[in-house]
Amino acid sequence: MKPDLRFLKMPKSFWAHVRTIGQTVGYTERGRGRIKIPSIEEIKDAYSSLHLATDWLSDPRHPHHDDAVRLIEYLDYRSKVLNGTVETLLMDAKAAEQLFKSERKRLSSRLTAPMNKQKGAKKKPAFLTGLVNMIIDSNRKGREVDYDPRSLTTVVRDGVPLRTLARRVDGAFPSVVNPVAVWEIKEYYYTTTFGSRVADGVYETLLDGMELEELEVAEGIKILHYLFVDSHYTWWECGRSYLCRIIDMLHMGYVDEVMFGREIITELPKAVKHWGSLVKS
Repeated sequence: MKPDLRFLKMPKSFWAHVRTIGQTVGYTERGRGRIKIPSIEEIKDAYSSLHLATDWLSDPRHPHHDDAVRLIEYLDYRSKVLNGTVETLLMDAKAAEQLFKSERKRLSSRLTAPMNKQKGAKKKPAFLTGLVNMIIDSNRKGREVDYDPRSLTTVVRDGVPLRTLARRVDGAFPSVVNPVAVWEIKEYYYTTTFGSRVADGVYETLLDGMELEELEVAEGIKILHYLFVDSHYTWWECGRSYLCRIIDMLHMGYVDEVMFGREIITELPKAVKHWGSLVKS
């Protein structure tokens, strides 16, 4: 999923409103399992409770009223894309395993998928990671790929490090040194709650995105940043508010594309082809 260009890189103040609305009005419709579209009245009540100005929300003559219109448009879009598209793309462990096996056969991949961190009967290949690796391998056209970086991503200019990111990413193309693309994989098929480890994964992606944004603004160097996400239970049943945050990050420009579950089958080959066109010969 790529961002809707209508909302791409809006002013920081726009996202301040989005977050304030999220924390005060809420992200979901309680008991209905759906993402919420707050009304102007709900937003006004929330802002009043925080002693914030509300006249700009409903007065068409106010110089900032257009911001209110755009906010409602975005919250409506976010709700519809999550309720109508993202939920249908997310898989459970059984569906992910079936897709992993069918794609491994179709692609005739020789890559060995890493194992998950579970024990006993749940110890199996990391299905989403395996799928990502196989699809990239089948579309890389002989170019190098680092499927498991053991060092920090570094941008080098004239033989000298220009930036080194704070965290290790899950993959880089073609290398963690001067990559054209990096990615992170968040698969949680066997978790039973939306714990702090899952929440931290979202904020880690935000940190990486902020560092990459600074690199682009300060040095004019663009590194594409991808996020692969799956597990219907973890993300939809337990963590819908964090899916909202992921869509927000996408439109803030901190992630260039998010692929949810089975979406990687159609969209990842296109991305890898694009990466190849960016690699200098």
